Amino acid sequence: MFQWFRPNLHVGSVIDLTPERLQKYELRSLLLDVDCTLKNYRSQTISPEVSRWIETMKEKGIGLCLVSNGRGERIRRFAENVQIPFVAPAMKPLPFGCQTAIRTMKFDKKSTAMVGDQVFADVLAGKLAGLFTILVVPIQPEEEPWFAKMKRPFERIVLQPGL
Repeated sequence: MFQWFRPNLHVGSVIDLTPERLQKYELRSLLLDVDCTLKNYRSQTISPEVSRWIETMKEKGIGLCLVSNGRGERIRRFAENVQIPFVAPAMKPLPFGCQTAIRTMKFDKKSTAMVGDQVFADVLAGKLAGLFTILVVPIQPEEEPWFAKMKRPFERIVLQPGL
């Protein structure tokens, strides 16, 4: 049962996902959550490190698409700033946003990963869509809304080894 909530890979940050590391897993495209994955929840900008990481991914030919539960207009503005296509609202953990992104971007499902900071949204949506899943440590989760904070203790439980 817990396999639906366990990511295939757990990293500290998106910047830990180098093109070489992605190649090891045969990944050529990434569906990216936005809030607490690429940026602080309340920010509209990303850090210089994440900005460099995005540029490196683009230069290396890694396909990118934002898949967010955020409101469409807010995510649209963010997507324009980082120049990455988007699907929002994605209604994660349902797989439809992931499936729409794969279809729209013409990504190969077998070489695409869902990357995000939430087990019960990002990882589960990716698993339900049949994707490789990558969980990142959330960026400043204390800024999240109450409904996201409420899930964090349960995430720690399902991620415990041996369950």
